[in-house]
Amino acid sequence: MNPKALFPTALSLVALTVSGFAVIKTEVVEYKDGETVLEGFVAYDDAKSGPRPGVLVIHDWTGVQDYTKRRATMLAELGYVAFAADIYGKGVRPTDPGECAKEAGKYKGDLPLLRRRVTLGFDQLLKREDVVAQQIAAVGYCFGGTTVLELARSGSPLAGVVSFHGGLGTTLPAAEGAVKAKVLVCHGADDPFVKPAEQAAFKEEMAKAKVKMEFISYPDAVHSFTKKEAGDDKSKGNAYNEAADQKSWEDMKAFFKTIFG
Repeated sequence: MNPKALFPTALSLVALTVSGFAVIKTEVVEYKDGETVLEGFVAYDDAKSGPRPGVLVIHDWTGVQDYTKRRATMLAELGYVAFAADIYGKGVRPTDPGECAKEAGKYKGDLPLLRRRVTLGFDQLLKREDVVAQQIAAVGYCFGGTTVLELARSGSPLAGVVSFHGGLGTTLPAAEGAVKAKVLVCHGADDPFVKPAEQAAFKEEMAKAKVKMEFISYPDAVHSFTKKEAGDDKSKGNAYNEAADQKSWEDMKAFFKTIFG
């Protein structure tokens, strides 16, 4: 790992919101992978004192944009320090589906690179004084769901990971005993992009690796079911489902209670 990657710079205080008694502060954080500048986003409740659990948030195929920042802020409102890591690099924020697919494909086709980038994000939380090092989880959406599962497979010392409508396949399957994290998969039962064979192979992989894993399928939900920006046309394979969005968030909260105590 390049030593430069261990010295990020908080660039600016970009927002402050008040939710009840919570004072949510957000900051943009620059850090590096070698010479590549990465730009993450941290959110935390400034009214809380003392260390608390941390949650690493991994973006979908559009990069660290408004949706990911909103999820990080929601996690901060729950009392966690949330850090949205940047897998793509500063300024790489595609919006066209073709460009999104191309960018995500770079990392899904190079899992060592993907794992290195997400581990650098994990490192940002690990070194924070307001985070309990033994109480860090990771959550990810779509591409991010794939990414947090790769982080778990790599043996990262996480308490748990949650994949929301993420891809489940890998070319670097988990070895027995390698995965330290508990795993929660929140999956759309009608997701056309994650085939039954891929689901079955993932479940078999987790069983062979002796991973503590829970797999929840939400009825009538397709890919991107947590993202309102996906629209409501289920026939496209990507669509928002309010019931699945709300239920999966509650399932995540319950999961966090089990891993954080």
